[in-house]
Amino acid sequence: MKRLSIILAVAILSLSFFQESAAKSPLIGVSASENSPAAAPSTYIKSIRKAGGVPVVIPMTTDKEQLEKILATVDGILMTGGEDIDPLKYYGEEPLRAQGEIVPYRDEFDCMLIKMAVEKGLPLLGICRGEQLLNVVFGGTLYQDIPSQAKDSYVKHRQQAPSSYGTHSISIEKGSILNKVLGTERAVVNSFHHQAVKDPAPGFKVIARAADGIIEGIQMNEKVFGLQFHPEGFVANGDDTFLPIFQYFVEKANEYQSGKK
Repeated sequence: MKRLSIILAVAILSLSFFQESAAKSPLIGVSASENSPAAAPSTYIKSIRKAGGVPVVIPMTTDKEQLEKILATVDGILMTGGEDIDPLKYYGEEPLRAQGEIVPYRDEFDCMLIKMAVEKGLPLLGICRGEQLLNVVFGGTLYQDIPSQAKDSYVKHRQQAPSSYGTHSISIEKGSILNKVLGTERAVVNSFHHQAVKDPAPGFKVIARAADGIIEGIQMNEKVFGLQFHPEGFVANGDDTFLPIFQYFVEKANEYQSGKK
């Protein structure tokens, strides 16, 4: 009985410590994926934790009331990668033969989440599909398939390599978020996509491009931005080259959290 009391006391103290720590760290909502509607890839989770944030997966739903309650709790939103986006519905183009899998329910969920988060003023980071959605939600378009549509593109954007291995270079716009946090105008990134931003949405500016001109980063303002490559692939596997991206995002979420008090 005495041992059980000690174990319970330790557990309660540990829980209190966790709750106190979590209260000081911003809560980052991570969009769920189609393969597991209540989960997200661990690379995003690990990267947020490493940057000092507390990740929480937002299950797929199109219930606006539920999303409102979730967004009232979190301090930032990270939109994850995944499937192709329905071109006809979201940017008025007929689908090409090279179009990959689309998931209508996830499209609807992600678009609702992005619109509501930006309206609330939440910091938002979109990665790969997340960047593409951020662009089309606000009126931009995509290359449905880079190899067949972007005739001047010569870089292979769908690489067969580990996510922690850089396969092509990008140039970074001076003065952009990416330039400020990485302290460079050039980086080597991974690449796992056949779609990309074509026409940036009104109000967005391009912050990074591949050597062939394909857009690799966009930003709306200092707390809403998107990246085509996968920085979490490096960070989660022990390469901290792109950790400053997540640290910056968590810092913005921390500022948002402070403003709620």
